[in-house]
Amino acid sequence: MKSKGGLNMHPCSSVLHLLLRCMRGCCRHTRSRVPRRLRRHVSYIRLIFKSLYFNSLTNSDVVTDSILEPVFWMVEVVTRWFGMVFVFLVVALTSSVVFIAYFCLLPLVLHTYSPGWMIWHICYGHWNLVMIVFHYYKATKTPPGYPPKMKTDVPFVSVCKKCIIPKPARSHHCGICKTCILKMDHHCPWLNNCVGHFNHRYFFSFCLFLTLGCMYCSVSGRHLFIDAYNTIDQLKHLEAEKQGVPVTGIGLLIGIVPSAGVAGKAVQEVSQPPYTYKDRMFHKSVIYMWVLTSTVSVALGALTLWHALLITRGETSIERHINGKEAKRLAKRGRVYRNPFSYGKLNNWKVFFGVEKRSHWLTRVLLPSGHAPYGDGLTWDIYPLKKDMMPV
Repeated sequence: MKSKGGLNMHPCSSVLHLLLRCMRGCCRHTRSRVPRRLRRHVSYIRLIFKSLYFNSLTNSDVVTDSILEPVFWMVEVVTRWFGMVFVFLVVALTSSVVFIAYFCLLPLVLHTYSPGWMIWHICYGHWNLVMIVFHYYKATKTPPGYPPKMKTDVPFVSVCKKCIIPKPARSHHCGICKTCILKMDHHCPWLNNCVGHFNHRYFFSFCLFLTLGCMYCSVSGRHLFIDAYNTIDQLKHLEAEKQGVPVTGIGLLIGIVPSAGVAGKAVQEVSQPPYTYKDRMFHKSVIYMWVLTSTVSVALGALTLWHALLITRGETSIERHINGKEAKRLAKRGRVYRNPFSYGKLNNWKVFFGVEKRSHWLTRVLLPSGHAPYGDGLTWDIYPLKKDMMPV
């Protein structure tokens, strides 16, 4: 039986050996034909799948991150290459609204409003515009802050796996900027820059004042929008009536068309346009401005409220997810998680805006100010154990 079994197994093993050799040969031929760039992507995908069963510490988060790694890579590439396009869109859309406000609405304000309302609109509009331009410029041009790449005495919590440098507390790696960011909140494509320790205040102030400006245009221009919409709708009906075919001849006998004198006068009155091209462009510009500002005020207003909630809690967008997971982990053990970087609701706002005395609410919050934030972004023991860090 053993000899028979050995004789029977020998042909099977030889057949399998031939199949394996054929498969290896095919793989070698295909490898030689596949372009080098495609081979890199294939090897990268194989590495991702191998990482799913790399060790026993793999959990659902690691598996999800590994599967979505190509998606993250594509988003990073698109955001990196189209950063200047997003900046151009912000500048172009904001400039279009300012152009309409100056050349369409400002003459109307000067001719129809009372002196009190005229002063209010001019002063508030220009103040809001200055705050938007200043904070957007500072948010795009100010570096968010980077940890030192050389060895220092600054305490760190971990080592970045991509930069291979020590990571201080609250710092995270940005895949788009290819470096670690101090107190990183997120990478904003509309700024083409990361939001970190040194430009977080500029980013939030830009969102806040742009929301206020859009709400101002939307609320103050609602009546103009309704009138412009009704006028454009009326013009469409008039143009539709002009496209009818004139009836002559037998129509005079049955009374459908009036006599030649009356008909000529009516045709002359209809042929004269009730609104000029300038009037049409005015109404369309008002509609465009109202729709744009109303949409932005709703979308950006929600984002501003979200960041205001994060500032009140003393955390960033990334820390919100980290603190949520930590709170759930400690809740299972019957403990309560407390954010070590929170100094209280009001004090968090004081630290964020750099308010040290009452006058700073005007000079540093309501007026353009380029003062640096508290701390260096490396250590976070600014005011420990104090309930009210500033007598404001």
